[in-house]
Amino acid sequence: MLRTIDLRGRRPTTAELLALVPRAATDVSAALDAAGALVDDVRRHGETALLDQAERFDGVRPAAVRVPADELTAALAGLAPDITAAALQTIERVRAASEAQVPAPRVTALAPGAVVEQRWQPVGRVGLYVPGGKAVYPSSVIMNVVPAQVAGVRSIALASPPQSAFGGAIHPTIAGIAALLGITEVYAMGGAGAIGAFAYGVAGIGLEPVQRVTGPGNVFVAAAKRVVQAVTGIDAEAGPTDILVIADDSADPDFVAADLVSQAEHDELAASLLVTDSAEFAARVEERLETRSEATKHSARVRSAIGGVQSALVLVDDLEQAADFANAFGPEHLEIQVRDVDGTLARVENAGAIFVGPYSPVSLGDYAAGSNHVLPTGGQARHASGLSAATFLRPQQIVRYDEAALREVAHVIAALSAEENLPAHGAAVTARFSD
Repeated sequence: MLRTIDLRGRRPTTAELLALVPRAATDVSAALDAAGALVDDVRRHGETALLDQAERFDGVRPAAVRVPADELTAALAGLAPDITAAALQTIERVRAASEAQVPAPRVTALAPGAVVEQRWQPVGRVGLYVPGGKAVYPSSVIMNVVPAQVAGVRSIALASPPQSAFGGAIHPTIAGIAALLGITEVYAMGGAGAIGAFAYGVAGIGLEPVQRVTGPGNVFVAAAKRVVQAVTGIDAEAGPTDILVIADDSADPDFVAADLVSQAEHDELAASLLVTDSAEFAARVEERLETRSEATKHSARVRSAIGGVQSALVLVDDLEQAADFANAFGPEHLEIQVRDVDGTLARVENAGAIFVGPYSPVSLGDYAAGSNHVLPTGGQARHASGLSAATFLRPQQIVRYDEAALREVAHVIAALSAEENLPAHGAAVTARFSD
């Protein structure tokens, strides 16, 4: 099922590896014009544009874009007890892990009377996007909301596409989990239009502009984020999910196959990669992959993803080369199932989240590990990180100098400002000591 990339007997350069890594056939830039037009439509026509877009793309026209408070209350009451219990445990774990991501304030005394303080200031308002599509994602509500709350964000708005199956309301499970988390500002809007609404606001429904937009979505959501990022902050341009498993012959081939199938289940464009130094082990995984793909509920979707150009079996000479390939691919999810886990982990630089050992599958991180599952896709892990409390925080430096401390460095400022031909900079200091 998996196409093979055989790197044995050669050591490609970083540039050559980047050219070799498989990618899904998606292009955010190709959707920019369409996404930009949808964003501009919302910017100019507000709620009417959102309703028209819902009718066009979601097949239903909501009674209202803003979700009424009683609908949220009813959705919370309607949650199945096991879902409520599972959500509460997940919230507790994600909250604990997110709290560890908030840096403590620091004060650096450079000299008597010369202090620089470092603080981490939360943005005041955020817009969190929870996708619809092929599945319902209550876990994404938790993964977006909890870090924002931990960071200290005062105002949180949440959007999810209206559902034709529920008469234009958002999915009741999404509404219920939002209410469970205390979110009262919820909107039935999706796609690029929702991102535009967050960025520019919609006065007619009381939607104020936000300072940061987060959450996964389709290629049009990603394109819309690119369109609005000069107006508001974004987390990342999320695309199809991916998993890369580094395994040697000590791993369980059925575990590996199960994990590859679990991510392929998301989308036909999802990427599932196995990187191994054992051709015999790879053959055993492929046998199990065939069986599991055939037996799973979304078999056609899984087979399409695993058979796509974005998925591959990569044969390498050793685990050092496996880590090199993983670093070039920049996986959203990286699993390491080898004898020497720590030795391989030490060579890994680029990954959204890393799952080590046979009993840390990606599915654990999707729900109950405590880690966040909103992660960089499409190789963005080479330069970006996943969603965390830090996503909603801005480092700010506070400078406190007294007269003596400023006088001590006045000559430094004068010399450098003169060299840069900016004499008024130096004068702004010497003016304080003109006497």
